[in-house]
Amino acid sequence: MAEITQEQKQELEELVETLENIRGRHTELVTVLIPEGQNIHIVSKQLDAEKSTANNIKSKQTRTAVIEAIEMIVRKLKEYKKTPENGLALFAGNISKKEGAKNIQLWAYEPPRPLKIRTYRCDQVFVVEPLKEMLEVSEVYGLLVIDRQEATIGVLEGKQIKVIRKLTSGVPGKIRAGGQSSQRFERLTEGLAKEFFRRVAEAMKEIFFDMPKLKGILVGGPIPTKEEFLEEGQLVTKLKEKVISTKDQGYVDEHGLEILVEASEEEIAQQELIKEKQILEKFFNTLGKNQEKTAYGLENVKKAIERGAVEKLLISKQFIKENQENIKEIEKTAKNIGSEVIIISDEGQDAKQFQNLTKGIGAILRFQIE
Repeated sequence: MAEITQEQKQELEELVETLENIRGRHTELVTVLIPEGQNIHIVSKQLDAEKSTANNIKSKQTRTAVIEAIEMIVRKLKEYKKTPENGLALFAGNISKKEGAKNIQLWAYEPPRPLKIRTYRCDQVFVVEPLKEMLEVSEVYGLLVIDRQEATIGVLEGKQIKVIRKLTSGVPGKIRAGGQSSQRFERLTEGLAKEFFRRVAEAMKEIFFDMPKLKGILVGGPIPTKEEFLEEGQLVTKLKEKVISTKDQGYVDEHGLEILVEASEEEIAQQELIKEKQILEKFFNTLGKNQEKTAYGLENVKKAIERGAVEKLLISKQFIKENQENIKEIEKTAKNIGSEVIIISDEGQDAKQFQNLTKGIGAILRFQIE
């Protein structure tokens, strides 16, 4: 599946949010989804035919709105010689919130991934689910941190680490119960450990075996427990082959999952959480060592863009929400001077620190400005 760029993702998120917030007073919102490979001229003719069906709508206001929306979509389709590579999504309808008033608007969108579904629907809402599916994380990493007493299984999705399951072994510590010989104690603990490894392997199979987006598994824990688990824990071959990183560490709780992800940066260097962490580290390091090569706060960043000095423009999602009117112009101007625009999430300690310090907008500069 093709990767969506940050710019495409932001554009799609904004479109979905806009469309989801629209509610028709009646069933006067028209959605037309044309899948990849579909003949656009046939769709156009079929929509012309749908106008006669719309003539049967009892309410004059709804009938007029639906027919005008269909006509608007048909006119838009005539601008295309053929269906775009990934298909086409069109949304039109009366978005006026005032009874009796009319405000017919149209959105035409070429998706970054192939549309697989064909849809024509009149409703009080637009059909956006197929577009929302394109925003889902395309890669997931399985996480396991384990010692002889406990294990935590989780996933890394995008920038989020989620705990899925915690298990405990019942294996006693190094102190033996009174009267037990060392050999008997050892046999007891080994038996409990093997049973624990088996349960962890079963849990991993249950969670990860049929996970379609699983790209790899990261394993952390003390020496030699994690190695013993991988060798003797009866982990199925399919999952064992997915293990891309093993790291030595002491924590095997939720914090241990965070340590494991950080320690595996090299192995998952292209993963979203790591990419964001790296760019924020670069921003903070530059700010600390060479402050003149950074800018933050809206006015300072706009000044740096005007001077052509911005190499990387960092904008938080919160800033985008609070500055809808200005953001597109800022991004456009930055791209015109060859700046890389990077969207920073609302998640994670580094992202929160960036938001608090910069009010959501900062930049790494090519050169110092006055």
